[in-house]
Amino acid sequence: MDLNRLANIKDWQQSYVENRKYAGSSVLIKQEGEEVFFHSVGERNQEEHLPFERDTLVRIYSMTKPVTSMALMMLAEKGLFHLDAPVSEFLPEFSDMLALVPGAESIDQVEASRAPTLHELLTHTSGLSYPFNPGVLPEAMDKEDLLFKPNQGPLDQMVSHLAGFPLAFQPGYRWEYSVGIDVIGRVIEVVSGQGLDTFFQQQIFDPLDMRETAFTVPEGAGNRFASLYTPLAGDAMALNTARDGEDSLRLVDSYGTSPFEKTDMFSGGGGLLSTVDDYMKFAELIRRGGRAGSDSLIGPKTIEFMTKNHLPGDISSMGPQSFAEQPMDGMGFGLGGAVVLDPARARCPGSIGDFSWGGMASTFFWIDPVEQLSVVFLTQLSPSSTYPSRAELKALVQAALT
Repeated sequence: MDLNRLANIKDWQQSYVENRKYAGSSVLIKQEGEEVFFHSVGERNQEEHLPFERDTLVRIYSMTKPVTSMALMMLAEKGLFHLDAPVSEFLPEFSDMLALVPGAESIDQVEASRAPTLHELLTHTSGLSYPFNPGVLPEAMDKEDLLFKPNQGPLDQMVSHLAGFPLAFQPGYRWEYSVGIDVIGRVIEVVSGQGLDTFFQQQIFDPLDMRETAFTVPEGAGNRFASLYTPLAGDAMALNTARDGEDSLRLVDSYGTSPFEKTDMFSGGGGLLSTVDDYMKFAELIRRGGRAGSDSLIGPKTIEFMTKNHLPGDISSMGPQSFAEQPMDGMGFGLGGAVVLDPARARCPGSIGDFSWGGMASTFFWIDPVEQLSVVFLTQLSPSSTYPSRAELKALVQAALT
């Protein structure tokens, strides 16, 4: 990689801070397992002028989804189930499902539906949704605050509550970003007999030496836990009613008062906290085909399976009406992340087969199997759709390849 061109990333990060788009950020790049770039800039806490550093702890939100997807596939490798199994086999509350009729205008306009499969939950084709999406079901979910927040109680209770709502559409009919992988987290608990936090710790975090990735702020982290900001006047995740505020970096959550310091909900869809080096260990596990050092945590064929497109075409061909952490044109979806099918249609330089995902606080990672790259970008601004930082960063990294 061209070191002079990599240095352009520093200027780009600095411009985001100077223009009060992000309070601070960090970028870590590895190629063939060797670090080729790291830079952090700005502040993790503007109120106390604390710098954004390499050990800054952040909310990775939906970058939790690839971890949960991998955890399920670890269990699948044991022959405990097949991905076409209906979720009702593990969670009986999903046995008698209903779905909204096409064009429904109220939550009671429903028809009978089969239960979604594990595969449909993993690939956001289940008929579930998110409260911040447009539509009848998201509106009903929003009224009940069905977002799997860190302080919303036990996972089993939230999933049971969710099962009482109709699906937004018949399973498999289209793609809609959803809490499906939160439901997968509960399936992992039922199949393994362990809490999701314990399973993650024993099967993924301990073997990878990810000491600062957890559902709760690690003891002693203190003010290393970054503050979360938003440019919106209201709820930082209320995308349906979003309106700009007077301050582009309004404080939403900070250490000392954060619900992530007393987590009681293990959200497999968005609950983890991590650091740039910790998450890079997970990204490198994927790039290396499931190998961590000399050991294999998961089979290379399973990783290959996870990082392929599991949709009939790209996301946009499945009629999405929802928010997503990635472009939809030229992008397929694997298990836990997006897959580049056509860089030109995605309107961003990259390799066919790039695997990536991001989080609501504008964090992002991707793995380029052609160039053997792993890239992790951390910041803390919600919502992630505010600025095109992911496409800009990817262009900067691609431009540095020689």
